[in-house]
Amino acid sequence: MNKNKWISGTLGTLATIAIWWLVAATMFRNTPKGATESIGAMPTPPEVLIQFGVDGFDFYARNASVTIAEAGIGFLWGNLAALCLAAVALILPKLENLASQIALITYCIPIVAIGPIIRLVLGAPGAGEPSETAIALAALSVFFTTMVGAMTGVKSADRAALDVVTVFGGNAWHRLIKVQLLSALPSILAALRIAAPAAFLGAILGEYVGGPDVGFGPAMVNAQQSLEVARVWALALVSGAIAGGAYALVGLISRVVTPWSKGSVNA
Repeated sequence: MNKNKWISGTLGTLATIAIWWLVAATMFRNTPKGATESIGAMPTPPEVLIQFGVDGFDFYARNASVTIAEAGIGFLWGNLAALCLAAVALILPKLENLASQIALITYCIPIVAIGPIIRLVLGAPGAGEPSETAIALAALSVFFTTMVGAMTGVKSADRAALDVVTVFGGNAWHRLIKVQLLSALPSILAALRIAAPAAFLGAILGEYVGGPDVGFGPAMVNAQQSLEVARVWALALVSGAIAGGAYALVGLISRVVTPWSKGSVNA
């Protein structure tokens, strides 16, 4: 089964690269007006690889380190806030509707619209420092997903097990720790798996308005303004690879931590 997945994944990747190459070499071959290089609006895979070599590893590592730091901090704070709010809602059921409304508001607010407001409140970062705006948007990007995952998982706890804890004198806190958390763990980890790439992409979006001088956001802006098409694509591909790697890493942790629910986590 795993072998078939690897084969289908490899064939899918090769087909995607082939289609990309064909489209770039035909439909999007025209060089953008004002560009300083003879590369079309969509560069071919070899042109992107050449750009990787021209830029060098240090260029991508330097920008990635800042964006990953922003995403990591936002991932931590956003998920911690979501889990704490979910715990409060479960211990105090009267607050569940309020907690759900707060989570829904964070989901409905357009990140692009709130980004400049957060920038005005938090200010611009110093030279080479992570952007607090990017951290805040990364946290907002993961809050709703984790909150819903935690609430859904906790509510799926076995009723008989909850009754046993109650019979032996347990209160809401005991039921949460001894039964509901274990029941919710697969759902929480599945939510964290989705939140990992969301935090990274939220951090990049935050860099567009957060004003840092280092990171994938400003690197993309600079490449776009100077019409360096191949560099824009190279940065986008590296960003996608990092986001995908974060998704896979949390998925691996999920399989190790909750081996009894392998099927549900991988779904």
